[in-house]
Amino acid sequence: MQSVKQQLLAALAVELERLAPGAGVGAAFESPRQAAHGDWACTAAMQLAKPLKANPRQLAEQLKSALMANADFAQWVAAIEIAGPGFLNLRLTPAAKQQVLRQVLAQRQDFGRQATDGAPMIVEFVSANPTGPLHVGHGRQAALGDALCNLFASQGWRVHREFYYNDAGVQIDTLTTSVQLRAQGLKPGDAGWPEAAYNGDYIQDIADDFLAGKTVHADDRQFSASGDVQDREGIRQFAVAYLRHEQDKDLQAFGLKFDEYYLESSLYSSGRVAATVQRLIDAGKTYEQDGALWLRTTEYGDDKDRVMKKSAVSTADGRTSEGGYTYFVPDVAYHISKWERGYRKAINIQGTDHHGTIARVRAGLQAVGLGIPEGYPDYVLHTMVRVVRGGQEVKISKRAGSYVTLRDLIEWTSADAVRFFLLSRKPDTEYTFDVDLAVQKNNDNPVYYVQYAHARICSVLQAWGGDATTLVDADLAALDTPAAQALMLQLARYPDVLAGAAQDFAPHDVVFYLRELAASYHSYYDAERILVDDENVKNARLALVAATAQVLHNGLSILGVSAPVRM
Repeated sequence: MQSVKQQLLAALAVELERLAPGAGVGAAFESPRQAAHGDWACTAAMQLAKPLKANPRQLAEQLKSALMANADFAQWVAAIEIAGPGFLNLRLTPAAKQQVLRQVLAQRQDFGRQATDGAPMIVEFVSANPTGPLHVGHGRQAALGDALCNLFASQGWRVHREFYYNDAGVQIDTLTTSVQLRAQGLKPGDAGWPEAAYNGDYIQDIADDFLAGKTVHADDRQFSASGDVQDREGIRQFAVAYLRHEQDKDLQAFGLKFDEYYLESSLYSSGRVAATVQRLIDAGKTYEQDGALWLRTTEYGDDKDRVMKKSAVSTADGRTSEGGYTYFVPDVAYHISKWERGYRKAINIQGTDHHGTIARVRAGLQAVGLGIPEGYPDYVLHTMVRVVRGGQEVKISKRAGSYVTLRDLIEWTSADAVRFFLLSRKPDTEYTFDVDLAVQKNNDNPVYYVQYAHARICSVLQAWGGDATTLVDADLAALDTPAAQALMLQLARYPDVLAGAAQDFAPHDVVFYLRELAASYHSYYDAERILVDDENVKNARLALVAATAQVLHNGLSILGVSAPVRM
């Protein structure tokens, strides 16, 4: 049906240019809000009314006459109706709608996908500090990031998945101190236990394994403990490797893999941070004030200039301690690395608490003089997640060690349910994850509802027992009923849904679409028997449901959710 749509859009463009040369009104079809209004709508007549100083309904009449005289419209459009101030409502022929089935059955898993053009892009997501296991907020980010990567890959991009983590700085010092104190026998509540320390039970687990001299393996590192409680550097490296291993287990349970882990510490050891600061100084974008180094971020739209390097401070023993870099400086250095690695398109998926860093990071990137554009990188910000179980909210408190981990949520429900649920709302909207709903096996559970549609079709195809690849040549003339045509129109929307979801950073649109497609299939299944005696009718209906199963499978795979053959 995409080929039919392209033919009709090309014909529409020709007629628009004839009617209003140079007016610049693009050829486009929209989906009417109500199915009774037709299959596609065109608003071109209303758009042309002002530049042509003409009545839009009269323009609509002219355009209708010209289009119905066109060979492509005559072949694929049964009727054009004029509504309201000048809408053109198109009703397609059954044959036009049936074309989508041949396309789906021929292309199979490639239906909806664009050819890879080789353009590289980088998506940074999760990027959790190695100070504890991944919580459900990280899970939302993991689901978003993986789905966006799949979406952009479907549109021809060569996608690089990257996990950036802060293995340096205050939080790692706090982690090291927490583990060291536990290894020395102190615990939360004891005299001498710092207020800022991490209190979770996992800190004691790390301390015990460190004292036992164990070796930990993570995706990007391994480290053997010395067992010496005075070996602070060894404790730091062991704790980071230990928690990276724990995070790896969370990610494995979620079926998520990264192409690269990028360490904050490497930005310092490689000299990238120092080189970035020098570039900004050389560009005349910095100044010193009150002993601190400032960046002129107001020149790039920020509400005030930002400190890059803090002023030196006097220590208790009378010495002077050099001020450190503020946290956005390594971020700028990191994104220069992305640019220099050839990623002209970059997306960061982060919590809404990172909103304040966007302007200063982008300002720093523009100021270095490398030609990095104003809107680089793109950001997708998400809110945190409330978890409800048994009607009660499960409180999340990382410092107290009582937060819900991603693995907890997967064990209570399933990886499929977690992904589908966490993708079912816009990223920046609040979301409550209902554990009890996620395990129900009924139509109230949205992931079950969609997966059941796929499983239901598989049962029909298994009962038939034939070769589904032969259905691409089936006679589809029998698919002329309202229920069949409604389902075919839903299938035809899929490529545009993918393209729009990628463009808008909106994987939730795929979730909405799959729920609508499942509903359309369930309605069709209830309206018409599939395995009937008439061979032509049976094969046509089998072709329709087989194509539906394929699109459900394709859409679920974009979300990272399985398409079961039975439930």
